[in-house]
Parts: sequence; structure tokens; C-alpha cells
Amino acid sequence: MSEGENLFGEEHVRRYRETGGEVGHDWKRGSKILLLTTKGRKTGEARTTPLIYENADGKYVIVASKGGAPEHPGWYKNLVKEPEVELQVKDEVFPARARTAQGEERERLWKLAAQQWPDYDAYQTRTDREIPVVVLERA
Repeated sequence: MSEGENLFGEEHVRRYRETGGEVGHDWKRGSKILLLTTKGRKTGEARTTPLIYENADGKYVIVASKGGAPEHPGWYKNLVKEPEVELQVKDEVFPARARTAQGEERERLWKLAAQQWPDYDAYQTRTDREIPVVVLERA
């Protein structure tokens, strides 16, 4: 088991940043992690969240599952209000623009994400909301 597998929350962000993703990019069960920094919709302060991601068509794909909770995660609400975000993937930090996938694109990207993290399918059964699939493109 790698050191990064037990990381969570702020500690995950700290170790990822300290090591340029050498610790924290590779996570549980073969998943990959990026750091998403959004602007707080109420505070205006930068908020960084470690999230499982997948690559698709040269873009990054993340899922706003919150473990199947009834409401969207805070980071998703933030990027809906302000889609200009910052990403860190391994040792690379860059600006990106977020959008929510719809229709056929959402279905295709959901399947791709769920191949890496099968729990997404279980999370969807726990909530009535359609869990958003977010596409992040370099700005």
C-alpha cells in the first residue's frame, strides 16, 4: 500500500502539493487524484479539494458524487457560480474552465469514470439527484 492511499482532505492536499503529486496522485484501488481549487461562492476564498479524475479527449473529468448525498458538494456549487478554476495534476498547476456534461456526453463520461471508481454507480442509487459529471478544460 502506498503512502498516498490513506490521505484525505486537507492532509491529502498538503502532501500532494509538497511532493508535486508523487504522494497523493495515485490513490485507492488504482484511482488518480487531481487538486481542484474553486472560489468560495459565499466567502470568495480559494478552496482546494482532492478529487478522483479521469482523462477524456484531452480534458479532465470529475464526478460531483459526495458519496450519493442528497445535495451537491460545495466545490460543485462553487464552480457553477464561477467556472474559472485552478487544477493541479501531479506537479503541473494551471487554470481551467469547468462545465457540466449533459445528455450523451454525460452518459459516456459517467461510464468512463465508473470504470475507475465503480462506487459511483452505487452512489447514484442513494440519491434522487442526477450526479453531475464535470468536464475541466485548460483555459
